[in-house]
Amino acid sequence: MHVGYFVDPLHPAGSDYTKNIHDDLEQVAFLDKLGYTETWVAEHFTAAWECIPSPELFIAQALGMTKRMKFGTGVTCLPNHNPFHIAHRIAQLDHQAKGRFMWGIGSGATPLDFKAFGVDAAKNEHRALTRETLDMVLKIWDGLPPGTYQNKFWKFTMPEPIEDLGFYVHMKPYQKPHPPIAAAGLAPRSDTLIMAGEHGWIPLSINYVPIKTLKIQWETYATAARRAGHTPNHANWRIVRDVFVADTTEEALDIARNGVFARDFVYARRILDKLRYMESVKTDPTTPDEAIDVEYMIENTWVVGSPKDVADKLRKLYNDVGGFGTLIVISHEWEPRDKWLRSMTLLAEKVIPSLGDLK
Repeated sequence: MHVGYFVDPLHPAGSDYTKNIHDDLEQVAFLDKLGYTETWVAEHFTAAWECIPSPELFIAQALGMTKRMKFGTGVTCLPNHNPFHIAHRIAQLDHQAKGRFMWGIGSGATPLDFKAFGVDAAKNEHRALTRETLDMVLKIWDGLPPGTYQNKFWKFTMPEPIEDLGFYVHMKPYQKPHPPIAAAGLAPRSDTLIMAGEHGWIPLSINYVPIKTLKIQWETYATAARRAGHTPNHANWRIVRDVFVADTTEEALDIARNGVFARDFVYARRILDKLRYMESVKTDPTTPDEAIDVEYMIENTWVVGSPKDVADKLRKLYNDVGGFGTLIVISHEWEPRDKWLRSMTLLAEKVIPSLGDLK
C-alpha cells in the first residue's frame, strides 16, 4: 500500500491567504521527504475554505520543492474550462513535471462555480459538459482538424496552420498519449467513476464515504470497466481518508474531537447537507441526519488512533473493500504543528510499513 496526500485545502474563510498557500506547499515538501508518493490538489473558484482556484499553479511550484512525489489535479472541474485552454495548460504542466503528473478530472460540485460559468446543475448540465469537454481535450491532443468547435458553453477554432512561420496548434503532453487520467467520485454510483471505468482510468473515492458506499463505488467502476473490455485493478484505486496518528489512541481521539478535524467537519457537514450528499456518508440509510456528527465519523469513517490501531483500521478497510493501492490522506491545517508532523511521520514510518503484506 502506498500513501499520498490530498490538498483540499480547508482554511477558514477570511484567513491569511498568503500564509495558507505557503503552509500548504510546505506540507507537501515535508511529505515528499517522508516518502509520500503523490499529492492531489483541488480546484475551487468560489469556495473560500477550499481556496485554490488553480491547482496547476500550485503543482508547478510544488514540483520545484519536491524530488520524487507525483502530483495530480484533484480535480480539474471540466465545466469551468474551455477545452482549448485547458488542453494547453495541462500539456505544458505535464512537460514541466516530466512524468510526475496525473490529470484528475471531474464535474465539480460547488454551486457558485456552476453559477459563475452559467451551468445549471439541477438539469445535470455539468455531467454532459464534463464528457464533452474531456472528449474535446483528448481530440485536441490527438490532432483535431482545423475548424470551429462549440457547444452551449464554449467555442474555439483550430486554425489552419501557417507552416512557414511555425504558427500551428503544437502543444502535446509529455506523457504519451497523455498523462494518466483519474476521476473522483463521492456518490455511490458516480457518473465520473463510470466514465473512469469505461476508459480504464484511475478511480479516486472521496473521504466522507463509509465502507458501504466504497463497495458500491468500486462495483460501479468495475462494471463499467468490464463492459468496455478493461480489467479493473484494485491496485489503481485511490481511497481518500481523514487520518490522524498519535502515540496513543487517547491522544489521537482528543485531538480529533477538539482540533481541526472537528472544526473542518462542521464546515463540511453543512456542504454535504446543502448539496444533498448526506445519504452517501451513512452506513445505514435509516440513520437520521442529526446523528451524523464528529463521533459518528470517528466510529465509521475517520482513521484515528495509535499506530497499531490505525494499521488495524486500514487493514480492515482494505479487506472489507477488496483491496486498494493508495491511501490518500486529506489535508487539514497542521495545528498544533508538532502533533501533525508526528502524525504524518508515524503514518509513513510505522503504519504503512506494517501493511506491506497487503497485495
